[in-house]
Amino acid sequence: MTDRGNEPDRPTLGIIAGGGDVPAIVAAAAAASGRQVCLFPIVGEAGKGVEVYPHHWVRWGEIGRLFDLMAREKVGDVVICGAVNRPDFSAIRVDLGAVLSLPKILSFMVGGDDTVLKNVVRFLEDRGYRVVGAHEIAPELVGGDGDLTRTKPSRDALEDILRGSEASLLLGGLDIGQAAIAIGGRVVAVEGIEGTDELIGRIADLRKRGRLKASGRSGVLVKRAKPQQDLRVDMPTIGPRTVTAAIEAGLAGIVIESGRVMIVDRLETIRLADAGRLFLRAQAFAEGTSFQ
Repeated sequence: MTDRGNEPDRPTLGIIAGGGDVPAIVAAAAAASGRQVCLFPIVGEAGKGVEVYPHHWVRWGEIGRLFDLMAREKVGDVVICGAVNRPDFSAIRVDLGAVLSLPKILSFMVGGDDTVLKNVVRFLEDRGYRVVGAHEIAPELVGGDGDLTRTKPSRDALEDILRGSEASLLLGGLDIGQAAIAIGGRVVAVEGIEGTDELIGRIADLRKRGRLKASGRSGVLVKRAKPQQDLRVDMPTIGPRTVTAAIEAGLAGIVIESGRVMIVDRLETIRLADAGRLFLRAQAFAEGTSFQ
């Protein structure tokens, strides 16, 4: 495999962009550092905000066109970032490049999210591209360690952090989810395929129905990367919406794994947490943590 990311004749950073703010943040960081950048936003996924940078819109299935465009733009390094949904394969119109690659594509679309994404990375690397993480271009996405808000965790919350960390590690090892919520020293909810926001929503619903009884704010959401997760293309994320949901659900705080979970719209996320008296902490965890 040729590592084109270090070749002077392929200096452009290509960003395959899904939805949300991260693609634009990465593009801005790359441009600020003096790098040439070109975005390849996915139709139906990415927002119009990416159009302030050099770009080419691509549709699901236009694999041949994507590689042609990246070659034309002299792309060497590639970032894959932003939210995407698994496409409706019945609605995809594939081009010749996709047809020629169809056996490979079908083989790597089988399995959990981690398996699929690792195969996507290998697919790009086999064609001479170097895949880098969004956080490698924009370190501010994962910067910080320790308490990020004025509110700090209580002694009871520290026990919830430990239990939530243990549960999220076990979940991640099974490629199920990345987050867990502990209240009163026990795990009360874990993340599945629905995602973190709906996990928090279940807690709010349980409290409304009286299934979780606690006075005042209590409980901690712990989110950490799966042990096998390729952070270049699939870094766990929180943002303002996560904080708002946690406040509405009556949680006391959120803890993320330091350096391995992304904070989107960092300043607004911290501002909302401070306003809602919710603590937000970035913390390193031991890999071997398990239930006692």
